[in-house]
Amino acid sequence: MRVLALGGAGAMGAVAVRTAACAGIAEHIVVADRDHAAAQRLARDLSAAPVPISARGIDITDDAELRRALSEADLVLNTVGPYYRFGLTVLRAAIDTGTHYLDICDDWEPTLQMLELDATARAAGVTAVIGMGASPGVSNLLAATAAAPLDSVRDLYTAWPVDVTAGGNETSRDQLIGTDGSPTAAAVHWMQQSSGSITTVRAGSLAEQPPLRPVTLKLPGGRDGTAYTVGHPEPVTLHRTLKPTGDSANLMVISPSAIAYLDVLRRGIDRGRLTNETAARRIAEPDLAGVIRSWPRALVNKGPGKLPPFFAAAFGDRGGRAMAVLAHLNPVAGVDELLTDMARATGIPLALGMSQVADGAARRSGVHPPDAVIDRDRFFADLDRELGRTGSPPLIVVDHEYR
Repeated sequence: MRVLALGGAGAMGAVAVRTAACAGIAEHIVVADRDHAAAQRLARDLSAAPVPISARGIDITDDAELRRALSEADLVLNTVGPYYRFGLTVLRAAIDTGTHYLDICDDWEPTLQMLELDATARAAGVTAVIGMGASPGVSNLLAATAAAPLDSVRDLYTAWPVDVTAGGNETSRDQLIGTDGSPTAAAVHWMQQSSGSITTVRAGSLAEQPPLRPVTLKLPGGRDGTAYTVGHPEPVTLHRTLKPTGDSANLMVISPSAIAYLDVLRRGIDRGRLTNETAARRIAEPDLAGVIRSWPRALVNKGPGKLPPFFAAAFGDRGGRAMAVLAHLNPVAGVDELLTDMARATGIPLALGMSQVADGAARRSGVHPPDAVIDRDRFFADLDRELGRTGSPPLIVVDHEYR
């Protein structure tokens, strides 16, 4: 299968390309990037890979150029953000050119728009998997794992770590500030989804709510604590696939001081005093005045307690009894390091998801979230091997208890 990696020279795209190339997943990979020199460097670095790699300079705002590149490929990996600008454009072009599609979209707004192209993609025979990264992506597959033992799902949560992991690592500055000194797209996206209003699921229906709301959970195995809501695609996609009848949200596992400072930035954005870009810089380089203003809330905020750093939790019924199920990544060798490396945590799942589309296992026409088409048992086994593990202890831990 001929693969076009749009944004393939970027941090996350390069990991996906490297993972796919070294595993021999594709017949040929074209690293397509607006930075042609960077694409050429990556192609040279991978010259010994079992898959031929070539480089191509591309401006995806040039529709004719984009469609020419897509028409020469069987499948496209789209890692070009922000997705509220480019996600829908690239997906439409891929459908028109009959090119299978995967991305790492983590914006809920374009996710809803892309899902509306499902019928068009089915008619064109195109498989599109959106949000095939860490969160969304791995989180969706964990949610499906947690929901599997239940006869019906009431509440459903996915969660990812900000500054709380088993190894005590924090989100690093280089994930928030790019090499040119500007805030990264991921940092700007985080500020956008931490301000204004976000879409979650409330009483089984999509609902707009303010972000950064505390959600206190009591999970199996005596794991309890508080995490905080943020705008993300999981609630809107899981609403379609797993159909929770209660509440569903994506959560940040974050320390009391960090969420207090983030709330200061949120208020600044909502009042028009800060742009998303300015706030993104201040999350990477905290300002003293903002830190001081955050102190009162930091003293009263609830913390993550014993919550795992990356998990999904489902609450519902089994056999007429209330049950809670927790599915989480085991903090074994390789996993904690993965969770604190945004590029690897996102790019590796993208490549592993691509492998299932490439060999036909996940090839089903239409626009889908990962849990609708990706075989989760195979995915987690592939991830285990990619991390250099042997399957013991297990990568995924699932605990349940009746309530």
